[in-house]
Amino acid sequence: MKFLYGLIAFLPLNALASADCPAYPKEEWASQETLKQALQDEGYKIKKFKIDGHCYEIYGLNKEGKKVEIYFDMKTLGIVKAEGIRD
Repeated sequence: MKFLYGLIAFLPLNALASADCPAYPKEEWASQETLKQALQDEGYKIKKFKIDGHCYEIYGLNKEGKKVEIYFDMKTLGIVKAEGIRD
């Protein structure tokens, strides 16, 4: 799964209000702990983790220390949208 998270560095950081994730039955959702651990292993610091609509959403810092907001598909844990957050 490490390859999914390596893609974060290459995503354009566009402004967005929310993400459009597909809906899945709860029993098909991937583990929140799996996602959190994979991100931490990649050097991310998670400040806030939540469910937004049908997405997992994190606010935190990337490995360079820059603020990010990233939405993930709840089944595949693929990145749906990402943005940098400016002060």
